[in-house]
Amino acid sequence: MSFSKLELTGRTAVVIGGTSGIGRAIAHGMAQAGADVVCTSRRQDQVDAAAAEIEGFGKRTLRVTSDVGDKASLETLLAQCVAEFGKVDILVNSAGRTKRTPTLELDEDEWNGIMETNLTGTLRACQVFGEHMVANGYGRIVNIASLSTFVALYEVAAYSASKAAVASLTKSLAVEWAKKGVNVNAIAPGVFRTALNQKLLDESPRGQEFLTRTPMGRFGQVEELAGAAVFLASEAASFVTGEILVVDGGFLASGVNQ
Repeated sequence: MSFSKLELTGRTAVVIGGTSGIGRAIAHGMAQAGADVVCTSRRQDQVDAAAAEIEGFGKRTLRVTSDVGDKASLETLLAQCVAEFGKVDILVNSAGRTKRTPTLELDEDEWNGIMETNLTGTLRACQVFGEHMVANGYGRIVNIASLSTFVALYEVAAYSASKAAVASLTKSLAVEWAKKGVNVNAIAPGVFRTALNQKLLDESPRGQEFLTRTPMGRFGQVEELAGAAVFLASEAASFVTGEILVVDGGFLASGVNQ
């Protein structure tokens, strides 16, 4: 196999939730691998900033907002990408939300809101962009799963259920679209430090437990997810579909670490 198969030159990628955190790091990785990348989220200022970063890598982009809760906005996003680039080859679904709540206190509005973004939002994007990819006979979809796809995390039952369902959806779509030229996979990140969780990880017993459970003895850097995403989006992964690729510093392999 030629390592040129890891390049994304000539491809167009859309990263939903690509203006911050994990999505932003994946978007940067895909641009560095040669793809034109459209980073989208609900806030125009964040979309503009992310687009400027992609242009800084010498790649083309668009400044289009979207909301995974609004299918029409995803259809508009696709239409504008096709008008500009002719096609969309790669979709990354990185929009997500969570909230820590004891399950006995979890009301249906909170449950439904988390499911709406994490699961139904992923489904909407896969439907909109998947239809385009199936029609073209080519596509790569990368969803974002979680450690909680596989193991329970304390007091985040809604988030955990949504991410387990994302893995199941990923496999279902992989089976349905395997003969259509569309590969559907997911990445399950371990514990990665971001601006939103830095205080939790560095200043709480929960953060210390995460660290103890990670054999590498450190939290991940979001840039370390880019390689997995580029691989799954590339021709190097042409026979990989329905896979949940874990990037966790050994967390899920962990038993006793000391």
